[in-house]
Amino acid sequence: MKKYYFFTILAVAGMVSAFAQKKINGNIYITHPAITVVEEFGKAFEAGDSAKMASYLTADFKFFDGTSNLNNFGEVGKAQFLSDAASFKNRFDYFKFTNFPGSYPDALEYQKDNKNSEVTVITWNSISGVHKKTGVKIDAAAHYNFTLTSDNKIKRMLEYANSKVFDEIRAGFTTRTNGTIYNHHENINTVRKSMYAFEKGDVDKALSYFADNVKFFDINWPFDSSINKAQAKADWQQFINDYEIIKIEEVGYPDYLQYEIGNGREVLSWWKYFLVRKSDKKKLTVAFHFSDSFNAEGKITSEVSYYGADFFKK
Repeated sequence: MKKYYFFTILAVAGMVSAFAQKKINGNIYITHPAITVVEEFGKAFEAGDSAKMASYLTADFKFFDGTSNLNNFGEVGKAQFLSDAASFKNRFDYFKFTNFPGSYPDALEYQKDNKNSEVTVITWNSISGVHKKTGVKIDAAAHYNFTLTSDNKIKRMLEYANSKVFDEIRAGFTTRTNGTIYNHHENINTVRKSMYAFEKGDVDKALSYFADNVKFFDINWPFDSSINKAQAKADWQQFINDYEIIKIEEVGYPDYLQYEIGNGREVLSWWKYFLVRKSDKKKLTVAFHFSDSFNAEGKITSEVSYYGADFFKK
């Protein structure tokens, strides 16, 4: 019993100690004059109004990149910041700077080490637009930490954002290759052999050129839905049961794309199906386009088919 009391006292003492560690260091506000200033500054930023933005900043304003690995966190002075900030409106169509969905700014009035009665405003924002030169669309999240003086001027702005979203824009100013296009290649031969096996009604041989884990996609199906090899076999056999294949003609010539980025392997091909529907003897001529992805072993791992499904409606 003594042990029980001893441990109970220790537990209570621990709880009291835990509560005693909490100490208020100021207040958080959901409405505050400093928040109003930051929101008006954001509107001026969206409008590309450098004069209006400048009116909210102190003379010694500094901007910092919170993700920078530089010793000064990419410190930028007022003049350079205003020039950079105003350029967003000029560089992007449909430029928007808004609160991140579901978020709102907070104003913090710290007690400790705040002899000048400064206010910190933290925001979570979305930056979106379409780059005018490259056509790259951005829709990025950013987090900001503003420090305002007692007379509600912004003296410091700290940004946390993923600069990689702008990498594609920077890359868009140069021309670079991304692999090689072939008009003759073993993978092109594979697509042809599969297609002409299907033309002859040999479903097993046509599917033998596909990997066991292949996925089949159809432009007429819901986005990202697919079927597997066994399901494709049933569908292809049903097609042959319903339609007489008079012939399948290649249109133009296939292209094999060997990508540098991602090491992708894709055959693009165009075909014309000449068919007779067995139920009513109606003749059909239907254009098809296929995009076939290959693995390193030369097997097709994914196929996307493009055609007008309305041609097959009775």
